[in-house]
Amino acid sequence: MSGQVRRLLLVVACALIDADGRVLIAERPKGKSLAGLWEFPGGKVEPGEAPEAALIRELAEELGIVTQVACLAPLTFASHAYDEFHLLMPLYVCRRYEGTPASREGQALKWVRPKALRDYPMPPADAPLIAHLVDLLEPPR
Repeated sequence: MSGQVRRLLLVVACALIDADGRVLIAERPKGKSLAGLWEFPGGKVEPGEAPEAALIRELAEELGIVTQVACLAPLTFASHAYDEFHLLMPLYVCRRYEGTPASREGQALKWVRPKALRDYPMPPADAPLIAHLVDLLEPPR
């Protein structure tokens, strides 16, 4: 084992999928760390909160949509060492939700085909998740 001890930050992310098989990404707004980079919606898990509950809360706060635990399917996770902390981020897939996703926190939103996700600059923890979405949503013919 090497490296310094960092605090563990648990965040959840969601690959929200529309009827056309596109994935929703959000641009981090100016003034936030990693501003201008694109990411999957989600956020921090509060102490004592289940990851699924945190994701349902974050999707309501960020996008104004409602979903249920049964509609969240775990796909993969990211584990990435940043300078200040170590990020652990489960990625869930959600195809069923109520409402139309809309920006509630000033972030730009875009629906993107899985293979086109690589065209958007992402935080280091998010980028490795793209391959899993491409495999899931655009299997080879």
